[in-house]
Amino acid sequence: MVEIGKRQTLKIANFTSFGAYLDAGTGVRHDNILLPIKQLPEGATEGDQLQVFIYRDSEERLIATTRIPFAQLGDLAYLKVQAKTKIGAFLDWGLERGLFLPFKEQKYPIQVDKSYLVKVYLDKSQRLCATTEIYEYLSAETPYQKNDKVIGTVYSTNPSIGVFVAVDNKYMGLIPVNENFSDLSEGDQVEARVIRVREDGKLDLSTRELSYIQMEHDTMKILQGIKDNEGFLTLNDKSSPVEIQSRLHMSKAAFKRAVGKLLKENRVKQTEGGLMEITTDS
Repeated sequence: MVEIGKRQTLKIANFTSFGAYLDAGTGVRHDNILLPIKQLPEGATEGDQLQVFIYRDSEERLIATTRIPFAQLGDLAYLKVQAKTKIGAFLDWGLERGLFLPFKEQKYPIQVDKSYLVKVYLDKSQRLCATTEIYEYLSAETPYQKNDKVIGTVYSTNPSIGVFVAVDNKYMGLIPVNENFSDLSEGDQVEARVIRVREDGKLDLSTRELSYIQMEHDTMKILQGIKDNEGFLTLNDKSSPVEIQSRLHMSKAAFKRAVGKLLKENRVKQTEGGLMEITTDS
């Protein structure tokens, strides 16, 4: 039996001037599926077994291709938006016809030429489609442990909770609000560190390094900020957390720790107005 959206092996039943018909296994000739002539392997003969992928063409007829798509039915895949229309978008999945992402399955605004993590499914009309609603398809059975580095794709954001990340595009992860110091949106790929494996297997993540490594990074950010502002950075320990976050992408606590380190090492001078670097010829 033919499976829509899957690669499978089918036999060439007969040839026509525009391709070959593959045996659908129903015993009804009308059910056989066309493999267009440009997809036919050179030297193919009747009875040959071919590995093909089955989907629907622009007229919703079942058609075969020897090309391998980026995703099959049931897969989660990171796919780029080719075009947007009033009823939905089309994603590049390696075939001539794009994968349809219905408007109702777009759980957040999408952009042409940006990639997003989607699930491939069959709609009620047996058409292959995509959805950005992927949470229920992610797994909590993760192999990762605390302090492991991971890479994932942002699939949802919530200002009061944090950034939801599909680690390896398959595991449940969350960057809580107090651990996120990057401007992330759906579709972005992010590198993070596991700070906690919950009892249910979900991962809590941070975009920051271990404290002793991160502090070194933060001191370099502050010194660079001083250089970028002609030798004087108008931030100090009385600055608001929002101002520090917006200008240096770090928390006020992290800023104060890094400034403390720089002061102790006699690398900066703090005034009421801000920070200036101490140079060797000062």
